[in-house]
Amino acid sequence: MSQESEFPFDRARGVTPEENQKFREAIADQFGVTLRKRGRPAKDEEEKYEPISIRFHPKIIAWAKEEAEKRGLGYQTVINEALLEKIG
Repeated sequence: MSQESEFPFDRARGVTPEENQKFREAIADQFGVTLRKRGRPAKDEEEKYEPISIRFHPKIIAWAKEEAEKRGLGYQTVINEALLEKIG
């Protein structure tokens, strides 16, 4: 069952950030619920990783991917953990 809407969505304006904030406040006041932000929570400044580009020997990558598969992690996480363990 397909219903065609008569509302002209292509001509509708977007919601401004100020309006969005008012909506959030109204929902919190009326229902006692605060809407959570979507996405991954931000990390603390000392926990943020610095993006770099580095080349490793293929054996290192193969080991990391194999280890990651066993542990259910990403291979970059395995490499990071190994390096952190090495420096103490």
